[in-house]
Amino acid sequence: MELKTWLKDIFEKSEAKLAITCERIGDIIPYIPTNGRYTDKGTDNSGSREGIAWWTNGFWGGTMWQLYNATGKDLYRKSAENIEKRLDVALDSFIGLHHDVGFMYSHTAVANYRLTKNDKSRRRGLHAANILAGRYNPAAKYILAWNVESKGWMIIDTMMNLPLLFWADKELGRPQYSYIAKTHADTVIEKLLRPDGSSNHIAILDHHTGEVLGLPMGQGYESGSSWTRGQAWALYGFALTYHYTNEPRYLDTAKRVAHYFMTSVAKTDYVPLCDFRAPKEPVLYDTTAGAIALCGLLAIAQYVPEHEKCLYEETAIMMLKALVEKHADFNPENDGILLNGTTAYHDEAGHHVPIIYGDYFLIEGLLRLMGKDFFIW
Repeated sequence: MELKTWLKDIFEKSEAKLAITCERIGDIIPYIPTNGRYTDKGTDNSGSREGIAWWTNGFWGGTMWQLYNATGKDLYRKSAENIEKRLDVALDSFIGLHHDVGFMYSHTAVANYRLTKNDKSRRRGLHAANILAGRYNPAAKYILAWNVESKGWMIIDTMMNLPLLFWADKELGRPQYSYIAKTHADTVIEKLLRPDGSSNHIAILDHHTGEVLGLPMGQGYESGSSWTRGQAWALYGFALTYHYTNEPRYLDTAKRVAHYFMTSVAKTDYVPLCDFRAPKEPVLYDTTAGAIALCGLLAIAQYVPEHEKCLYEETAIMMLKALVEKHADFNPENDGILLNGTTAYHDEAGHHVPIIYGDYFLIEGLLRLMGKDFFIW
């Protein structure tokens, strides 16, 4: 089947299912289905990190804005706006928020502002950007991960939250936001990335000097292993940093991580394991890492010379086809499309389940290949 026809078919199946899901769940903020149905991740309104401030709470809104932009259906706009309003509780309480405010508010408030020019949404996005900027340690040049229990911790995930800071700089003309984002990215290159293009998940730094005190296990198999979602965050995160800066070291870094990822995922028929350096048994996949990485590869393809594009685009397409053909569920009775996501290697309850961000990146990748996405980052 011609690629264009295949993409259209998969998008139509996905959109049909998501429309039904959207009608069914109402204002629920989804995460992982229980017995095939989403429950509300935002029921705890105390500001807890485990409730309304949970780091994935923006991805349904982001999916809705992508679908609204592609289809014009008001159903999706209303759903996204409702999620954004609910997340005000997290902004107001503040306590549970951390380095992932970019995931929460770039996909809701900032997306809304970009598409509708809603001034209140702009203010929400800027508020979130200031929360993220306030986590910056100027002595050690990194953005603090998580909260008080993690003093000195930086993690690879934060790379994907940096676009919120770059956006704030563009909105306000205040280069301190970009300075924070760029110096954090430089510290990631120095402290977290390895010469082969793989990445540690966590580094514990001396918060006065920036010296590395430890490299704990994180969500992969062990310290020194290669948690694939972390590799995907790095791949896409550095591509996005290049998008905002045009500084070659960030594109070079994105390509280095991409080459490591592409070489590794080719060994498992283009569906990534949860950790590229885990034991052969048990076989534990993380389809969400594949969806994130393919979006990153498509981003890199926009920034490289024409003779390089096919490497990244063709690999992204092979990954997308492998995910859809082997791990997608289009039955509207079951919430979630992309199956076999994994939250963390040692989290048995989170093994091989649909996870909301897997679906977000699946839709973003589909729409980008169709030329119908909008830049949400």
